Amino acid sequence: MKTAAMKLTVAEQEYLLDLARKVLLEFVRSGGQPPVGESSLNPALREPRGCFVTLTRHDELRGCIGNIQARDPLYRAVIHNACGAAFRDSRFSPVSGTEIPDLEIEISVLTEPTPLVVASPQELLQKLRPEVDGVVLKAEGRTATFLPQVWEKFSDAASFMDELARKALLPASAWREPGAVVLTYQVESFADVRPGG
Repeated sequence: MKTAAMKLTVAEQEYLLDLARKVLLEFVRSGGQPPVGESSLNPALREPRGCFVTLTRHDELRGCIGNIQARDPLYRAVIHNACGAAFRDSRFSPVSGTEIPDLEIEISVLTEPTPLVVASPQELLQKLRPEVDGVVLKAEGRTATFLPQVWEKFSDAASFMDELARKALLPASAWREPGAVVLTYQVESFADVRPGG
């Protein structure tokens, strides 16, 4: 049976935020990654976890990439997703070296997603917890997710789910269809706020 994920200490959060920034700087400088002594890391940083890295500059989204399922040790997922958010988010041009000092880095560490068992779309809307639940929608062979932080952009759960369906390149009503699967997860999020960022 899977044990509950460990909560991160402030020192562990700060380590991951510092690691993410070092990764960006090193990638711009050399195309490589900074060395990490895995054996010296705390167990919580070596535990496989899903995570997202979100980059913001002057209050504007600059990139966001992550993995829902826990595949790699958390520190390695942060390295991979920091690079992805900065240089491989297809919505944006790659981050330049001059931008990195101004970037706010937010890391969201996910719990394991669990299916939300409901009998109707109305029950689904009642069970969702705004600003608490991250949501995964699987329908018609497509998958999309919104982190809990995205709730602040919506006035109600129905519009949240409609937009999540659109993110999956599906009709807005796709989440209401019988074959749709909805999973929820929670996040532990923390950010490195840059002065003036």
